[in-house]
Amino acid sequence: MFDAVINHVSSRCEWFRRYLEGDPKYRHYFIEADPNADYSSVTRPRALPLLTPFQTARGVRHLWTTFSDDQIDLNFANEQVFLDIARVLLFYARKGARLLRFDAIGYIWKRLGESCIHLEEAHRIVQLYRRLLDAAAPGTIIITETNVPHADNIRYFGNGYNEAHMVYQFPLPPLTLHAFLTGSARKLSDWAASLEPVSERTAFFNFLASHDGIGVVPAQGILTDDEIRHLVEQVRRRGGFVSFKHNGDGTQSPYELNINYYDALAAEDGDEDANVDRFMAAQAVMLSLAGVPGIYLHSLLGSRSYREGVSVTGRYRTINREKLRREAVEADLKDPASLRGKIYRRYRHLLTIRRGEKAFHPCGGQKVLNLGDAVFALVRTSPDRREQVIVLINVTGSPQELRLDAVHAGARSGDAVDLVSGRRIPARDGVLLPRLEPYQVMWIKNVN
Repeated sequence: MFDAVINHVSSRCEWFRRYLEGDPKYRHYFIEADPNADYSSVTRPRALPLLTPFQTARGVRHLWTTFSDDQIDLNFANEQVFLDIARVLLFYARKGARLLRFDAIGYIWKRLGESCIHLEEAHRIVQLYRRLLDAAAPGTIIITETNVPHADNIRYFGNGYNEAHMVYQFPLPPLTLHAFLTGSARKLSDWAASLEPVSERTAFFNFLASHDGIGVVPAQGILTDDEIRHLVEQVRRRGGFVSFKHNGDGTQSPYELNINYYDALAAEDGDEDANVDRFMAAQAVMLSLAGVPGIYLHSLLGSRSYREGVSVTGRYRTINREKLRREAVEADLKDPASLRGKIYRRYRHLLTIRRGEKAFHPCGGQKVLNLGDAVFALVRTSPDRREQVIVLINVTGSPQELRLDAVHAGARSGDAVDLVSGRRIPARDGVLLPRLEPYQVMWIKNVN
């Protein structure tokens, strides 16, 4: 996967340097703006100024900088910008890009007096690049990264065939965190039950952690304001940080929780093994849902929050961006008693099982089961409908006794097995009777 950062460029790149020097070719590559105009309708993802003044060969010019003063927005109203970025995308494809991650694509078109996010032109740009790549590099997958509420996010699928192949599943990280911090999967289950496939050519890109943080904007309308405040409080108690955005009315609200996902989940008074169980149960939610799982390196390797880095850079996101020393990581992975060793082995075990199950196909069927608030439960079905896996994940620190119709597993009495532990699941009169230990994950399948 290549990161296609096309909404903006670095203030140190050649295009911007030549703009500052007065090169006429780059005169309209960036968005010059009147600092006295009204920008109150513009959606702001950061609590930073929208415009930044720069000294140019033509005097001081105020430029559009959506994210920070060192990230200069490109002017896609200039067709030469569109064509130059097309050349960049084709260059990536020639260098072996199988997937292209369109970073912050929702902000790519600006029109004063409007929100300047998700404008129709933004969708048209993705559609045009999709047509270009389909023709020049067939099989290239476009993934749109839009850290926004769910309804806006899925619009980037277009009609299922003309826009993004995958979209980041941004509500998943905060909803999963909420489930484990409250011991209730209700909000997570209700949201998962609302998901509908768009087409056989699209899939969700499921993730929990990334190089950024846990976005809370996508959870708005799903979690209440009080529930979001609870997440904020819990993250701060665990040594994390909170990034804010401007709301346009002089107020600010949480935009992103900056913390390593393991530490976000770890109980303050819990032992390490219990915290590993909790963390891996959360990862299993991501691995079980329909779509393609995106596993952050630091989650796979059992990293912790890098608070020292925040002190050095002054940027909250550094907490989840530690650069690791290979020798030290390898030594930890060889030690089954180390935190890295425990998590890595558990992760590999789940991934090995997952690869062998057709029911976990990205476009396989998915049905949410209502087994109570303490358990996140799904039935996954292979595209040919011949195989099923029941997913049971205990989001609490207490054992859970369940009764489950064996038909959901395609199982007859006594012939279902938990793929994770390898143990048979007791059944009586067509009813499966699994017992889930605290934070236990079961993937149940008919052994026949």
